[in-house]
Amino acid sequence: MASHPTMGVEEEFLLVDPATGEPVARNEAVARNAAAHDVKLQLELTSCQVETTTDVANTSEQLRAELTRLRQIAAEAAEADGARLLAVGLPPTVPHQFPITDNPRYRDIAEKFGMIAHEQGICGCHVHVEVPDRDAAVRVSNRLRPWLPLLLALTANSAVYRNTDSGYASWRSILWQRWPSAGPPPHFESADEYDAVVRMLLDAGAMRDDGMVYWDVRPSANFPTIEVRVADVPATVAESVLLAALIRAAVMTALEAERRGEGLAPLSPYALRAAYWKSAHDGLDGQAIDLAETHASMPAIKLLNGLVDQLQPALQAVGDYDMVRTELARIAEHGNGAMRQRRTWQRRHDIDDVLAEAAAATLE
Repeated sequence: MASHPTMGVEEEFLLVDPATGEPVARNEAVARNAAAHDVKLQLELTSCQVETTTDVANTSEQLRAELTRLRQIAAEAAEADGARLLAVGLPPTVPHQFPITDNPRYRDIAEKFGMIAHEQGICGCHVHVEVPDRDAAVRVSNRLRPWLPLLLALTANSAVYRNTDSGYASWRSILWQRWPSAGPPPHFESADEYDAVVRMLLDAGAMRDDGMVYWDVRPSANFPTIEVRVADVPATVAESVLLAALIRAAVMTALEAERRGEGLAPLSPYALRAAYWKSAHDGLDGQAIDLAETHASMPAIKLLNGLVDQLQPALQAVGDYDMVRTELARIAEHGNGAMRQRRTWQRRHDIDDVLAEAAAATLE
């Protein structure tokens, strides 16, 4: 592994009708349009979604340029087919259906998992960071678990759903946990134990295949990377870059702790579950639970600044520290996706305003 791990990002986007905001089943046509510009869009479970995948990036600036390019091309491909691309965790409007993408795997998932699959329409962001091997990925996963709720609060982007304020900054994360293999990963002693639990879930029918390991951190089955999947798709490119920079630094910090043989404090499942719920509910401008020390609630932005302090050596090593501090301060002042959705909704309770705000943020 290189001294500074590489990283990559996958972002999921919603396709909606520009006039109504209703999700539209256009992913195949939009993917064909993007392919004409040498961009391969992945088709998701529902046909109102597409996913972009960046090339491997060494720096945050490389990642920023790639994410900007991919969002622009995907938006133009959607527009060419009469659709609008939105970086939102869930559609702000009332979705009448989420048609399943027509391929054998997705049809089988829909048949086996019923309404969970048919009410999907969920858009997240997945960050991949290079690690030495799968055992290292599992050990890093254990160390990342206390920080996952903070990353969720940072990226919350699904406050408005079904033409109303959901009461949560990230309603996507609440719906996502209906999948039996979703949510925070358990603590694993080794890659062998991880594989054994996956086999048990497969045997039980809780997953169709190992592609349905939906835990918020997982080792890649095909590459020497760890994948962090806890986030709503961020509203802007800048927020996605911030997320990726924090995750890479967190992975580097965890690997260094492993190298030094530092102990890992136990984390009770109930505390982690409570922290997830609190971050999903309050988001960035509310309270979060301090899993590292007191288990008390305190301002989420204060805990995030504390996390940046912990990650400072890694962030400085890759040249991201000043960018992270500046971007976190900007988001705290101007708002992340959920905060911007709520502010827009509260002005006139007009869903068209929310859609316009989300569309503009998607290309920021």
